[in-house]
Amino acid sequence: MQVVLRQDVDHLGLRGDVVNVARGYARNYLLPRGLAEVATPGLLRDLERREAHRARHEASSSDEARAIAGRLETLELRFEVNAGPTGALFGSVTATNVADRLWEDEKIRLDRRKLGMQTIKRIGRYTVPVEVFAEVTAELRLLVVPEGGELPPEEALAAAEAAEAEAAAAAAAESPEPAFEPEPEPEPGPEPEPEPGSGEAVTEAAARPEPSEAAAAADETSS
Repeated sequence: MQVVLRQDVDHLGLRGDVVNVARGYARNYLLPRGLAEVATPGLLRDLERREAHRARHEASSSDEARAIAGRLETLELRFEVNAGPTGALFGSVTATNVADRLWEDEKIRLDRRKLGMQTIKRIGRYTVPVEVFAEVTAELRLLVVPEGGELPPEEALAAAEAAEAEAAAAAAAESPEPAFEPEPEPEPGPEPEPEPGSGEAVTEAAARPEPSEAAAAADETSS
């Protein structure tokens, strides 16, 4: 069935995307959690109107795009997020979050699909390539820090990430998947006895000489 995403969903799409999903996945997961809504004709028309309105605010010429690119190069967007001691986020920073922040803080309208970024799931510094217009690109800097704190030094970030990877490997080693053990082959049983009138009859028939052979043997005896 067709649904419209109300939030970014990993491996599925960004907010506002119209996607086709299995009916059970929509009814049991996406819809109850408010992650999507059914793509009714009225909702699709509303999306088209909003998309046309957004496009009118984007760069419409190379000159405008170069001006926007120049502004983007000077920015560093800061995101304060809830993160664990190893730097992993209890959530994520997505292209939608970045596009929304650009509009809210800088009144720069960009299509989130023009942000060349993956979902961010760790604190750190990031550089995102942006396609502002045809043959006009820029690099946008992001700073993802723990909520109410600052970004640790690079060495501390690398050590925390290595510790998290080591802990995950240790946890996987403690609970390995059971090894596959092939089932033992059944022991050969006694050979079945031939059915009456089958094997014995064939043996006797094979031992009995053909009529021509019997006649030739009789001729040799008489001579």
